[in-house]
Amino acid sequence: MTTPDDDLVLQARDGDIVTITLNRPHKLNALTKPMWGQLGDLFRALNGDATVRCIVLRGAGEKAFSPGNDISEFETDRSNAKQAEAYGALMHGTITAIRDCIHPKVAMIRGICVGGGLEIAGLCDIRICGTSSRFGVPIAKLGLVMGYTEIAALADLVGPAVAYEILTEGRVFAAEEALQKGLVSRIVADDAVESEALATARRIADGAPLVHRWHRKFLARLADPRPLSAAENREGFACYDTGDFAEGYKAFLEKRKPDFTGT
Repeated sequence: MTTPDDDLVLQARDGDIVTITLNRPHKLNALTKPMWGQLGDLFRALNGDATVRCIVLRGAGEKAFSPGNDISEFETDRSNAKQAEAYGALMHGTITAIRDCIHPKVAMIRGICVGGGLEIAGLCDIRICGTSSRFGVPIAKLGLVMGYTEIAALADLVGPAVAYEILTEGRVFAAEEALQKGLVSRIVADDAVESEALATARRIADGAPLVHRWHRKFLARLADPRPLSAAENREGFACYDTGDFAEGYKAFLEKRKPDFTGT
């Protein structure tokens, strides 16, 4: 069984929530070169869509989010450094597109989440997995190095010491250890992963989108050791001049759900 190239990455929309599905269930959603390209194109397009409030990223089926890259492509597309550099440029462009996307992202993780699959899930803001999910980056067993762009995503998530432990041992470990290491945000029963991920996306989408973007910006800036400028500190009060703030506090006083417009 094969999946047509056009169907390798699916997009579905429910109002202001977009679900992106890695769609090679017969291969546990192992990532291919066309999938990396399609995934990057989707995130770049969604980044420019102000009507999107949250993105859910998942793998097709119940057995895997993704085990990483399809090893069969190494012989045809990554058999030497020149080929690998071209493949890496595609991967890194997609990683950057996911990381820089302005919309909050939720990873819905069922089953295996390993290697490149873990890289992608780790770029999401909230990561929800099932009790039987498994995680790891066993690339040292392939003689394969994780490049700077890829390793940065892992290190940003768990810190350099834990990232090195994961990469050096190459173990595949259980959900509880993934939670302890900070790879996932929460664990739920396997049959509750989808409902919890979608409920999480709904809670996010119901919030003010400008606030989500400011918080992302502020947290990223705080990772920079330079002192904050007066202008940067003032930006923390810019929300008071937005329509979303006016709508938010009026809705609270009127005991109704706010209707945020992102303005």
